[in-house]
Amino acid sequence: MAAPVLALEGLEFQWPGRTGFALQVPGFQLLPGETVLLLGESGSGKSTLLSLICGTLLATRGTVRVAGTDLADLSGGQRDRFRAEQIGVIFQQFNLLPFGTVADNILLPLRFAPDRRRRAGDGRARALMLCQALGLPEAVLSARAGTLSVGQQQRVAVARALIGEPPLLVADEPTSALDAGTQAAFLDLLFEQARACGSALLMVSHDPRLAARFDRVLQMEDIAHSKRGAA
Repeated sequence: MAAPVLALEGLEFQWPGRTGFALQVPGFQLLPGETVLLLGESGSGKSTLLSLICGTLLATRGTVRVAGTDLADLSGGQRDRFRAEQIGVIFQQFNLLPFGTVADNILLPLRFAPDRRRRAGDGRARALMLCQALGLPEAVLSARAGTLSVGQQQRVAVARALIGEPPLLVADEPTSALDAGTQAAFLDLLFEQARACGSALLMVSHDPRLAARFDRVLQMEDIAHSKRGAA
């Protein structure tokens, strides 16, 4: 059996100095090439869990291992570089650089990840291919990201996550701004790219209609215990 690309064990998180929210994940694994949909309502801790997986938050207790590396063993700068190499992230709020061009935004992860840059080959050609597959015209590469529609910005964020074939793809409500037709095209591309490089995909959503496409579908309460109290 292949080693998991993502492994959580005894994970606990609580904001320092606050008692309003706590998250516990006894155990969870994601295998190479596996696709998992994690469903949960707003406030259930989905985005917090993704931040722990990406290393932008550190667990209070327990371990988060990505590709065999315990994120707690890395410094802040090392986690940033590791995330750029190993994880393609599709943020719910896009996190694009509004004054940068679309090409600048898509190619940004490659600036910090030499292995990922090598996998991408001709980065601009790859960015164009991803844009066209997502229904964006070639001319959009030179447009400033802040001038695009919400749906276009979402697709640029998807292309940025896919470029360079990272082994782990993490997606936070990536279809929320897309219409039904574009949503289907996006999911087709996302699964195609994940299969092409053997990437694992973890997507969080509140939409159970996406379930049929995934290898596994879990409710947030299946893997995690969260609680809210007085802030």
